[in-house]
Amino acid sequence: MDPVTRPIAETAGARLEARVPRGREGETAGDALARLARERYALLDPVWVVDAEERLSGVVPTAELLAAAPDAPLASLMRPPPPAVGAETDQERVAIVAHRYRLASVPVVDEGRRFLGVVPPEALIDVLLREHDEDLRRFTGILDSTNHATQALALSPIRRVAYRLPWLFVGLLGAIVAAAVMAGFEARLQAQVAIAFFVPAIVYLADAIGTQSEAVAVRGLSLEQAPLGRLLWGELATGALLGLVLGTGAMPAALLLGAGWGLALAVAVAILAAGTCASAIGLLFPWVLSRLGLDPAYGSGPVATVTQDVLTLLVYFACVAVLV
Repeated sequence: MDPVTRPIAETAGARLEARVPRGREGETAGDALARLARERYALLDPVWVVDAEERLSGVVPTAELLAAAPDAPLASLMRPPPPAVGAETDQERVAIVAHRYRLASVPVVDEGRRFLGVVPPEALIDVLLREHDEDLRRFTGILDSTNHATQALALSPIRRVAYRLPWLFVGLLGAIVAAAVMAGFEARLQAQVAIAFFVPAIVYLADAIGTQSEAVAVRGLSLEQAPLGRLLWGELATGALLGLVLGTGAMPAALLLGAGWGLALAVAVAILAAGTCASAIGLLFPWVLSRLGLDPAYGSGPVATVTQDVLTLLVYFACVAVLV
């Protein structure tokens, strides 16, 4: 399946509920109430007002309709319509629209802007739960196509391996590259074994900062309309500040563990630089994938982690080479 194409079950049209009350601009409140009394609806609130071409004109809360005089024009009671989505709109985008505009249900229109119905509240909740499950699997590098995490737990071990193994091969490749980086500094490590003591801590801190950036970016890119430059600058500044604080705290700890001033300074600078780079990677990976039409969550997990690990090692050993 083309990554840009969404399955029909994941569109607004698939979640559509057409049995909602409608009114006409030229009708009165009494006309609309009479229709409510004689027809069955899945949702009773609000009343969706359309024009002669079935285009959405506005909404009237049912409570206000009940309180209005029977001869009151429906057009005088209606409020501006909320933002509508197309029938082919991805279901996650529909949920984002509902959250952004505080909507209990989201109107759906066709290509001619004609009103088709709404995505109801229960569907919006289901979408949020499904997308949450999907993002969790992608965060951990599991290529699981099941709808719920509980179903994934019932899969056979062979199926679970098939879902989890592909991205782990990417991690294995990264581990080989990381080992090659370490091997390139074998002579320096033999001369001063203490250099190796701080590798786990520096790699962990960079991974933690990068993971936080990924978590913010994956959902934030769906909601944030700011240009990339502004977003990237914000993450770089955040990563630099985090690295500065953590590096400052790590320097006296390294001295207490027996590192000299040069190595302690290298540890501090490496944490600062690696934290800044990890924040950038945590944002850029999801951003690139979102521009390619893929879910940004694919840019996190094992791929981003192994990239950060290799880059962190390179930064640390570069600092060691200069400062120690």
